[in-house]
Amino acid sequence: MASQKPARRTESAPNRFQQARDELFSHILRCGVLDATTDHQKEWFDDTMDYLADRYERLTDAELGDVRQLGEQYCRPMIRKDNPVTAAN
Repeated sequence: MASQKPARRTESAPNRFQQARDELFSHILRCGVLDATTDHQKEWFDDTMDYLADRYERLTDAELGDVRQLGEQYCRPMIRKDNPVTAAN
């Protein structure tokens, strides 16, 4: 009895949602929106999401909302710089 070889894993092409998410993250890094004020970030996201909606016209409004939410979460730091953590002695 011959042993079976494990099935080869093939990488699938990213779907539209993944492509839009990755493109948004790329724009975030290139445009320096991480350092922008909250108001400027909102304006930037409004404009960028309009662009992505045109570019990925087959995405639903819910999917575009999810992409935006991921981008906004990415822009929010996990730990604020203004509250340094100090060790208690």
